[in-house]
Amino acid sequence: MIWVNGALADTDAATLPVLDHGITVGDGVFETVKAEHGQLFALTRHLDRLTRSARGLGLPDPDHDLVRAACAEVVAANPMPLGRLRITFTGGTAPLGSERGDSGPSLVVAVGTAARRPDTTAVATVPWRRNEHSAVAGLKTTSYAENVVALAAAHRVGASEALFANTAGLLCEGTGSNVFLVLDGRLITPTLASGCLAGITRRLVIDWTGAEEVDVPFDALQRAEEVFLTSTLRDVQAVTRIDDRELAGPGPVTLKAMATFAERAAVDADPVAAR
Repeated sequence: MIWVNGALADTDAATLPVLDHGITVGDGVFETVKAEHGQLFALTRHLDRLTRSARGLGLPDPDHDLVRAACAEVVAANPMPLGRLRITFTGGTAPLGSERGDSGPSLVVAVGTAARRPDTTAVATVPWRRNEHSAVAGLKTTSYAENVVALAAAHRVGASEALFANTAGLLCEGTGSNVFLVLDGRLITPTLASGCLAGITRRLVIDWTGAEEVDVPFDALQRAEEVFLTSTLRDVQAVTRIDDRELAGPGPVTLKAMATFAERAAVDADPVAAR
């Protein structure tokens, strides 16, 4: 069952107009939320970021109460041990082209099954650059074609994620993850000025481990003592291969971050940011 613009519908019957701006030009934003036995993790933070992304595109603020109600209906209608819940908010029906219509936004909430991630993974670097000066830098938009191309390239070399530099040659992010490094004994992650997404798990790991936000040269990946990824469904995942470079792992800093995240997340399913 999928919730579309106010009501649940069977998956095969859930539809949006073909002229929805999210379909025609990628004019939309989204969030992916971990659903574990019907409990959504960090939903408040995800809704806050959904609003920030919507404002960045010039879309109206999503109604948090409505989105929460839709999420509750979807997880109740689709029980599963571990799920990937997706909230999508688009510009709604519009003329063909970049201009928006006046029909109002569309809201879709769906959930699908997810597998537990392994503790370790391989990543690949890709030649394409994130544009930290883009109008949509740092926004979680539905315009994901760049990520599709990069992730397919990573899969072709046996990696589960692709890592981007930005136009300044600094480490930025993965297609759907943030990256942390242990460099000269310090746990660091790229700053938001790099153009990376302000990941929910990224922020929690910074708060819970004391990791530092710094500008990181892309080639630091080749000399880091430890590397790990963070995302909604990865949580904290050790990297044991970058391109052809093997890393022993998970290392002690990564193991501590894994344990800390698991312990803190287990006692607070909605760790709300300080306001």
